[in-house]
Amino acid sequence: MPKHKALSEAYIPELPNYYKGKVRENYDLPDGRRIIIATDRISAFDRILASIPLKGQVLTQTARFQFEQTQDICPNHVIEYPDPNVLVCRKLTILPVEIVVRGYLAGTTGTSILTLYRAGKREMYGFTLPDGMQDNEKLPEPIITPTSKAFDGGHDEPLTADAILAQNLLTKEQWETVSSHALKLFARGQEIAASRGLILADTKYEFGTDSDGNIVLADEIHTPDSSRYWFADSYAPGKRPVSFDKDFVRNWVVERCDPYKDDIPEIPEDVIDATTKVYIHAYETITNRKFEPGDAAIDPLQRIRKNLAEYF
Repeated sequence: MPKHKALSEAYIPELPNYYKGKVRENYDLPDGRRIIIATDRISAFDRILASIPLKGQVLTQTARFQFEQTQDICPNHVIEYPDPNVLVCRKLTILPVEIVVRGYLAGTTGTSILTLYRAGKREMYGFTLPDGMQDNEKLPEPIITPTSKAFDGGHDEPLTADAILAQNLLTKEQWETVSSHALKLFARGQEIAASRGLILADTKYEFGTDSDGNIVLADEIHTPDSSRYWFADSYAPGKRPVSFDKDFVRNWVVERCDPYKDDIPEIPEDVIDATTKVYIHAYETITNRKFEPGDAAIDPLQRIRKNLAEYF
């Protein structure tokens, strides 16, 4: 495959109300639509490490596939895709609770159920887990492990359904709606994954409300960045299943510096290229479609500008 240029920045001055996130750049149109451009930046340790060519396209198109596969379950924010890296969507008021659905005793973060379980906790997120479970063991049924959504750069904190209602983060009706949607979406995601020889172990969802107060699915869905996928033929409780190993960049950095304190050394091309290949492999496995990267000779930002000209 010819070498593609990474989309590191996506600033388009002709578009209004620019907001730059860690990996996505956003523009709010006066009519209530939002333009979201997925760059190729890769974020970890609360900083940008590098840009991975085609990563933004992979995530945008994987989410597009999954939104299409689940649109009968709940409404989503999608309006159209004018470019492989671009979503035009409804602007929503994002709910202050991130919905994480877990089907297995897995995870590495401080809020994951495996981390908490290893620390001796059995009651978490309003659920009680039995003693004697193995790492990555399948749960009796999928559970929702919500966290507070830290909009100000703070850390997410574990929540329970009771705490969500007591703190007025969501109304009872909103909580029941997002919970129902999330479990149905997860079931559909697991079904699709199984047909591809994959296990969808856990995932996160973001919901928002539209101008009429309706609950709408936002952000991305069932992508390799928002979800933990395992290859089914490698799965056994107590062992670490094979997954899409996108952590070449993260691991390379950790081996060479303290990423929270030190300057990040320049990451070599072979590490970048290997990560691109993993993302493409993830797209093709999850969707069962061939990835179409487009013409490598065309600068991605110029292509995006051309495809968004009608919005200027």
